[in-house]
Amino acid sequence: MAAQRDRFSTATRLRALGEQAAARVYRAQSRRLARPRRGGGQQRRGRLTGRAALLALVVCSLVVALAYPLRQYVQQRSEISEQRRLAKEAADRVEELRDAKARWQDEAYVERQARERLRYVRPGEIGYVLPDGAPGADAGSDERLRTRGTLAPRPWHQNLWDGVDRADRPR
Repeated sequence: MAAQRDRFSTATRLRALGEQAAARVYRAQSRRLARPRRGGGQQRRGRLTGRAALLALVVCSLVVALAYPLRQYVQQRSEISEQRRLAKEAADRVEELRDAKARWQDEAYVERQARERLRYVRPGEIGYVLPDGAPGADAGSDERLRTRGTLAPRPWHQNLWDGVDRADRPR
């Protein structure tokens, strides 16, 4: 009888525990259903927060993963545009040099440059070199330097500086 009582009491206990657990589950469900919903419900809000966090994590990882290649791309594009600009300038310079080379092939241009730059004259012509500025403007310095048609004996460095001073004056 003791064995039956123990079995009975265990079965009774399990039934009582099962009924209590079922009652707890029923009460929890009825409380959950009786609660008023706030702006879409807490259950939904919890799911959106997890999704939003996952989306933010994915976006941040994409930004981190693409930041360096994007920076390199922008830098290379600016370098390409700079190189194109330099190539265009070089092509313009080459064109200018070709034009200058074509001008130097012309005999009249070469002769004119020799006359202007080097003060060359043709055989039989007389070349005159006038002092810089208006006539008579440099007469004082020329008179001071000349005695009987030759330059007065002066140290070479004074003659050099006088030449530099004359070259420095505007025409």
